[in-house]
Parts: sequence; structure tokens; C-alpha cells
Amino acid sequence: MVESVTRMLGALRSGDDSALDELITAVRGELRGLAARYLARERKDHTLQPTALVNEAYLRLIDQRERSWESKNHFLAIASTAMRRVLLEHARARLTDKRGGAVERVTLFEVASPLEEEPEAVIALDAALERFSAIDPDNARIVELRWFGGLEVDEVAAVLGVSTRTVERGWRAALAWLKDRLARDGAT
Repeated sequence: MVESVTRMLGALRSGDDSALDELITAVRGELRGLAARYLARERKDHTLQPTALVNEAYLRLIDQRERSWESKNHFLAIASTAMRRVLLEHARARLTDKRGGAVERVTLFEVASPLEEEPEAVIALDAALERFSAIDPDNARIVELRWFGGLEVDEVAAVLGVSTRTVERGWRAALAWLKDRLARDGAT
């Protein structure tokens, strides 16, 4: 499997766009698992199912100009980002629908998952994470994969090709920065 994925990635880098369909088919199970973890942290009445989330991410991946994915893990990390963006757009749309009523403030880090019921929290976290990624892109990626992707420390380490200790340190540093930023922005 690893050899075939490597071959497909090489074909993509060489300009063979049909290799993307082949690649998606080869890793569909892993993408569905990732989508299921994302959706498990969403609100219970979310309209997307894992397959739909994978399909939405696929549409974003085929529109990318830059397809220089280095490895299967790199590809899965990029697909994870695409899924996060899909869910963020759904949260923004839901928030737009909710506007007009009184919005109750919820402390982002007091809830088990800000993604369950509070689209405001998702948007606030995404904005803070975007700011943080300009300062520390590696640790921002750790937050994205853990918080939004629902990956465990060892899974993040495998995706990023780093040690679990590096992920743990990055996670703690990122959470401290994000808590501070969200408090200053009035999102907590």
C-alpha cells in the first residue's frame, strides 16, 4: 500500500491529475476515519456525514494548484485541513442563521468540545489559530490535528513525523498561547 501511495504521489507531482482519484480511493478508509473523528466532536444534529465530509474535502483538494504532497501522512494532514475548513464554513453558516437572537457567551476551554454546539467558539478558535500559525506553524498544526481532527498524541506524531514528546510540548505551548489570545479577544 505504501509503495502504491508513493507512486500515486509521484504521478501527481509529475502532473497526472488522474492519480488524485486513485490516491483518494487508496486512502478512503483513513479519510473516513478522520472525518468521523471530526464529526464526533461536532454538534449531534450536524448535517454532514463522514462520507460527505470526505467528498467536500476532495473537491477542495482537486482545486489546489500546489500538489507537492511528500508522503501519505503529508497528504492526510492536508486533507485534514480541508475537512476543518468545510466544518468551519458550516459553523459560520449556522452562526449567520442564529444571528438576531441573544448569543450566550461560553468559555471555549470550559467545554469538552467547542465544536458541539457553539459555532461562535469554532470561529473564535479558528481566528486565533490562524494568528498563531503565522507565529508558530508547527505547533498550530498540532492543535489543528488534535483539536479539530481528534487525533491522539501518537497519531499526530506519526502524521507530522515527530516524536510524541515534541507533540506534547507543542500542544501545551499552543494551548497557553490560544487561551491567552482568546481571553484578550473576549472569546473565552
